[in-house]
Amino acid sequence: MKQNSKGKRLFLYFSKDADLTANFVVFKNYVYQLHPSIMKKLCLIILILAAFTPVWAQSGMPGALPTHQGRGPYEEKAESSDIKGKHIITGADRTEAYLDYLKGKNIGMVINQSSVIGKNLTPSVDSLLKLGIRIKKIFGPEHGFRGNASDGAKIDDTVDPKTGIPAISLYGKHNKPTPEELKGLDLVVYDIQDVGARYYTFFATLHHVMEACAENNIEVMILDRPNPNGYFVDGPVLDTAFKSGVGMHPVPIAHGMTTAEYAQMINGEGWLKNQIKCKLHIIKMAYYAHDMRYTLPIHPSPNLSTQQSIMLYPSICLFEGTTLSLGRGTLFPFQVIGSPLLKDIGKYKFTFTPVSIPGVSDNPPQKGNLCYGIDLRKYNIIKEGKIDLHFLMDIYKAFPDKEHFFTAYFTKLAGTDQLRKQIEAGKSEEEIRLSWEPALSQYKIMRHKYLLYK
Repeated sequence: MKQNSKGKRLFLYFSKDADLTANFVVFKNYVYQLHPSIMKKLCLIILILAAFTPVWAQSGMPGALPTHQGRGPYEEKAESSDIKGKHIITGADRTEAYLDYLKGKNIGMVINQSSVIGKNLTPSVDSLLKLGIRIKKIFGPEHGFRGNASDGAKIDDTVDPKTGIPAISLYGKHNKPTPEELKGLDLVVYDIQDVGARYYTFFATLHHVMEACAENNIEVMILDRPNPNGYFVDGPVLDTAFKSGVGMHPVPIAHGMTTAEYAQMINGEGWLKNQIKCKLHIIKMAYYAHDMRYTLPIHPSPNLSTQQSIMLYPSICLFEGTTLSLGRGTLFPFQVIGSPLLKDIGKYKFTFTPVSIPGVSDNPPQKGNLCYGIDLRKYNIIKEGKIDLHFLMDIYKAFPDKEHFFTAYFTKLAGTDQLRKQIEAGKSEEEIRLSWEPALSQYKIMRHKYLLYK
């Protein structure tokens, strides 16, 4: 132990863990000078007690890290005393909070393969049918009700072979339920896992379902789920002049909201047609906070097939608006970036070749072409805590054919025509970020009105 100038001592608390460097906690408590023999005994006691720190950790002692036992694929980062060390329970898993409300009603469900209940990850439609709930219609978003349709593929209405329930596509001939399709329903349950990025199409589906139900006096129940990218809010706020299916509302790229929170915002900000309001019945999660890390138990869409791709998605999906490949048609989509034209650029050594993968990516960008670029499978995007622009800026600078770098789709993804112009003009990241204000700060203030969790 080291004595300071005032004759006091600084104690270190040692946590027994495989990664010692991550678990040394400095107690900034000073004690008065003691006799050396007493100090040696105290040191010995501390070292002995260190062996019991796993028990202390579970008891919430100072310096303890959260423990993760039982079900729940996540890592907890929240510091709130009422949820620390507990496991997230999704809205869908809280069946005791909504089963009685559903009984005796004719139910429609907006779901996909991510809509599961319980530790066995049973599809929610199967679970609820077994529990006696009358499910009359299923509505499926992009990629379909079973999540087995390729990116962008139009999907026809069908009958689910497992349950015999009519399955209506909201990514085919229309994206909004019709009055005829909603006829006879008392309530619609929305239960789809989102990933927290504006250009993910499921919130467009949410908007259309809320609007249709509001127009037909049908209540919407939302079974809330964690936002795996809910720990930050960043990016340019969408200019409504560039509204599209990959950006319907004036929010930044990383909006930092759960589905239920976002639904409240759609209502509260009057974004539905004629500012109509949808009657919402929200089933909140238990033990969730926005700064938690959550690993999805089931991939939310065919090309977001790993946790790494989900975490990278807000930052690198902008490359979908370029001529480069993001790895669609490989075993690691949304984890690599490349183009054949980067072959002669020395630092882009990683190579991959996209191919057609039916049901995942039938016709991927750069199909059959050897691409040179970067491998992000081990990149720690979480430490950034923001939209990472340097991939886009650096690759654009290095790209030999700048005239054919961007496509028209980039502006829809960015939600503004300014980002492309700024990159082409060689603006710095600081200059680009300054241009997002004051809209970004104003959004953050607005967002707080609708938050359900810390």
